Amino acid sequence: MTLDQSAILEVERDVQNSLFDQMSEEQKLKVAPLATRMRPRNLDEYFGQNDAIGEGTWLRSAISNDTLSSIILFGPAGTGKTSLARIIAQNTNAQFEEVSAVTGTVADLRKAIAAAQSRLGIQGQRTILFIDEIHRFSKSQQDALLHAVEDRVVILIGATTENPYFEVNPPLVSR
Repeated sequence: MTLDQSAILEVERDVQNSLFDQMSEEQKLKVAPLATRMRPRNLDEYFGQNDAIGEGTWLRSAISNDTLSSIILFGPAGTGKTSLARIIAQNTNAQFEEVSAVTGTVADLRKAIAAAQSRLGIQGQRTILFIDEIHRFSKSQQDALLHAVEDRVVILIGATTENPYFEVNPPLVSR
């Protein structure tokens, strides 16, 4: 099998998997808690953060123009960090990958980054890598993200309840 054939098979497998993923998500949504079902789906439904995503802000412009770079969302629990990450993914042409720092490992990060590299190289589609509770990753786990973020293989959206200037690696914060 040539490289082109294997790439085509991988794309077909991704399409097939995304159809099953969509069906699975629809089934999960039927039994999801009310808060999950009521989660805002677009920027117009997202309330309470006008300083960050109101009309005319750089973040709203970056989302609308699909030019977003990596960001870290910092705030108390329940302020909509995860909802905003999902809205960003839906309003851009990027694939959304989610890893929780509570249960995730470096292997999970490497798998997500490898899939992102493949997707970018074969389909030209960018990947948003959302890491919930990013401050819980150790410094070495955070370092595993540096090259992918620096090379724009992934657009990192980190969510944290802790001040990122103290809990997230400075090289990662600077990118």
